[in-house]
Amino acid sequence: MSTPHLERLHAYCHQLRLYQVETELPTLLEQAAKHERSYSEFLEDLLSREIHAKGAKHLAMRLAMARFPFQKTLESFEFKFQPSIDPKVVRELATGRYLEHGENVLLLGPPGVGKTHLAVALAICACQNGYSVYFTTLDGMIRALAAADRAGKLDSKLRSYTTKSQLLVLDEVGYLPLSRAEANYLFQVISNRYERSSVILTSNKSVTEWPEVFGDHAIATAILDRLLHHSHVMSIKGHSYRLRERALAAASAQAATLATQ
Repeated sequence: MSTPHLERLHAYCHQLRLYQVETELPTLLEQAAKHERSYSEFLEDLLSREIHAKGAKHLAMRLAMARFPFQKTLESFEFKFQPSIDPKVVRELATGRYLEHGENVLLLGPPGVGKTHLAVALAICACQNGYSVYFTTLDGMIRALAAADRAGKLDSKLRSYTTKSQLLVLDEVGYLPLSRAEANYLFQVISNRYERSSVILTSNKSVTEWPEVFGDHAIATAILDRLLHHSHVMSIKGHSYRLRERALAAASAQAATLATQ
C-alpha cells in the first residue's frame, strides 16, 4: 500500500476518532494481507478492537470519577466467612437490574463485616455495566453540603449528589450523629433521588436506631420511607474481618518470636 494511501487512512481514522484502529492499522493491514483474510473478517476485527478499546477507556473514566477509596471485587469477598449473606442475592445485584428501576441497596451490620467492600464491589459492577457512580461517606457529603450552604451554593451542590450519577454510594451512615439541619441535607438528597436513581448505603445501625442518629424522628421516618420503598436490605451478622486479621497477625508475630527463642 502506498504511503499517501496509508496517510489518508490514518487521517480518516483520526477524524472519525477511531484511535485504536489508527494506532494498529499498519500491523492489521499487514496481517490481513499475509493471512488472506476476507473483507468482512478484517472489518470485524478492526471494529471489535475499537469497541473494546473505547469500552476500556470509558470504564477507566467511570471508575476514576466514582472516587472509590479502594477497588475490591465480589470475587475477593469471602462469602464463607459471612454466612448471613446469600451469594445468589449479591450476584443478582451485580447484574445491575435494580438500577434500571431506581431501587436501593442497604447494607447493615456492625463494623468490619465487609459492608464497604460489598458496596464498592457492587458499584464497580455498575461501572462495568455502563452506569455512572459516585462514592462518598455520609460525613463527607454533609460537610460538603454544609459548606455549600454557607456559601449560598446549596442548590448546585445538591444537584451534584442527586442528578450527576446514576448510583450514589453513601458509606458509614450512623457512625456520627447528625443535627436536624444535617439530617435535612440527607433527606433532600434521598428525596431528590427517590424513584429516579439508586443509592447503595452502608450503616452500622439497624433502621430502628436511625431516629436516634438523625436526632429527629420525623426526618428519619421520611428518609427511611423513601429508602425502603424500593430496596434490597442485607443485614450482615458475621464476624469482623479486621479483628480476624489482627488476631492472625498477632498469632503470626507470636509464632515468629517463639521460633527465634
